[in-house]
Amino acid sequence: MSDTIESRLSTAGVVLPEAAAPAANYVPYVVTGNLLQTSGQLPLEGGKVAVTGKLGGGVSLEDGQRAARLCAVNVLAQAKAAVGGDWSRVSRLLKLTVFVASAPEFVEQHKVANGASDFLVEILGDAGRHARSAVGVPALPMDAAVEIEALFELV
Repeated sequence: MSDTIESRLSTAGVVLPEAAAPAANYVPYVVTGNLLQTSGQLPLEGGKVAVTGKLGGGVSLEDGQRAARLCAVNVLAQAKAAVGGDWSRVSRLLKLTVFVASAPEFVEQHKVANGASDFLVEILGDAGRHARSAVGVPALPMDAAVEIEALFELV
């Protein structure tokens, strides 16, 4: 699976960044048994939050989907770090939790989350099909538009 993931990333034009260091008192991921849980990942690009603000309050659906995709890229960077670069240890993506900074009237969090879900299925194939929650929140750290955490099964 590792060659497939790397080749799919290359085909998608994605170079995974170095896994982001925690911004506070937590670890970027935890491995216990055969589970890998990532901490929430922001839409970082070049070390900065690329999409800020609230969906329905100045941030378009398309920009929200781009933010979700960037979060997913950073989730994969954390997963790669957790398995020491050995993608063959990643059995499947079990669950995504997608937090969307939303104006009170915004109700399309699920469509924002598709930016991550579609990308992860593209890169991980069938092992990327996952359960998901998409939740609207009033604000996220550093005014990020989206934050995503993921749960993976390892072998």
